[in-house]
Amino acid sequence: MKTTQEKIILGLDPGTNVMGYGLIEVRKPKIILLQFGVIHLSKYEGHELKLKKIFDRVLSLIDEYHPDEVALEAPFFGKNVQSMLKLGRAQGVAMSAALSRDIPIVEYAPKKVKQSVTGNGNASKEQVAKMLMTLFSLKELPKLLDATDALAVAVCHHFQKGDQTTKAKSWDSFIRDNPGRIK
Repeated sequence: MKTTQEKIILGLDPGTNVMGYGLIEVRKPKIILLQFGVIHLSKYEGHELKLKKIFDRVLSLIDEYHPDEVALEAPFFGKNVQSMLKLGRAQGVAMSAALSRDIPIVEYAPKKVKQSVTGNGNASKEQVAKMLMTLFSLKELPKLLDATDALAVAVCHHFQKGDQTTKAKSWDSFIRDNPGRIK
């Protein structure tokens, strides 16, 4: 285990067609970008196969980088119930991957992430990406902003200094801490 001064955070922006991920290492006082990108899911037929790919890819990121914590962007509530259901499943599968390795998970509302990174809870995806470009000295904006959204979630988690709304080390503790979410 790393010292409290040093930790790796995996940020995830769950999606059913494109899922963003971002990994940072915190070495006080620096935040170091390890990796960020997207998982392309639209090429897979069927929602079940997409979910399996999300689980497998998140697990491979966890096994490669050994994050100490996983932070996810909580889904926003839209009007399309089917889209929300699919997005919730994608998030649940990503959470399952982290929990299967006993890694604490945390959720942040999209406005909280934007506020934390840009100072404006209503910032655009482009504004978030530009702030991250400055923070990490990136030369160009990525094509898919899902990657910077996920990176923003990791940075938000760091800025919150572990002040978490959800923290589960195992399925048992997740169920105990979230009885209203289990039916």
